[in-house]
Amino acid sequence: MSNILKAFINIVNNYQSSISTLASGNNRANSMGEGLEQFIQNAFANTFEVEDESARLESFENTFSYQGNQNNPPDLILHNSDAIEIKKLQSKSSAIALNSSYPKAKLEANSPMITQKCKECEEWSIKDMLYAIGYIPSKSDTLKSLWFVYGDCYCADSEIYERIKTKISEGINTIPYIEFAQTKELGKVKKVDPLGITDLRIRGMWHIANPNKVFEYLHTYNESSAFEMVALMSRDKYSAMPLVDRERVESMENIEVKNIKIKNPNNPVKLMDGVMLVFKI
Repeated sequence: MSNILKAFINIVNNYQSSISTLASGNNRANSMGEGLEQFIQNAFANTFEVEDESARLESFENTFSYQGNQNNPPDLILHNSDAIEIKKLQSKSSAIALNSSYPKAKLEANSPMITQKCKECEEWSIKDMLYAIGYIPSKSDTLKSLWFVYGDCYCADSEIYERIKTKISEGINTIPYIEFAQTKELGKVKKVDPLGITDLRIRGMWHIANPNKVFEYLHTYNESSAFEMVALMSRDKYSAMPLVDRERVESMENIEVKNIKIKNPNNPVKLMDGVMLVFKI
């Protein structure tokens, strides 16, 4: 079964041949994202050097239980393991657009924002959420940095975001003489005009700060580096990884393994025990 440590090691061992030229095609923004997603898939499935497409797809099937897209999060689910959301950035410090889906410490099977196919891809109720955030500078096809950060180190509990969403929806519903429809979004107002032919959709556009800013007290991004990669997780998550993978990552001279203290996203004055992996060239 794949995990973040295996993926981290696979990238370290293959970065020279796989980091560059992630984008192709006319629509650069979309193709850049697709290239990053394929890169992440290859990292977890260990298929960087697999040229046969049938063999590669079979490895993906054995590694992942679900693959989503921009409109159907998450992007990937590892068999009996983490959910993965992949985000591409063209600026090293820009905020990350999450669109209508608020930040998630965990992914829950009862979430109205995921598809039925995602809910039924395997037997599950809650999964750890892993954000994979790649920085590919504007007018470049080269991945300069990659963050892997677990949601429970990055995002507050769902009730924090749900409270805001609920208050907004309740406020809209108090406007007199409107027809408020049930929706997965913040709200939908029916028949706004006298003819009753105009509807108003009210959508959330969630953003979360870049890990380079959020975790600058732990790691400073060096723009002069050709490439750097960081993985951040709780100590409990790291300790639950297979011993063979932990021993392997700790034995690699070009990977720095740090024991750290992370601000608790629900109460920043409380610190969480964490582990950070750093690779840079």
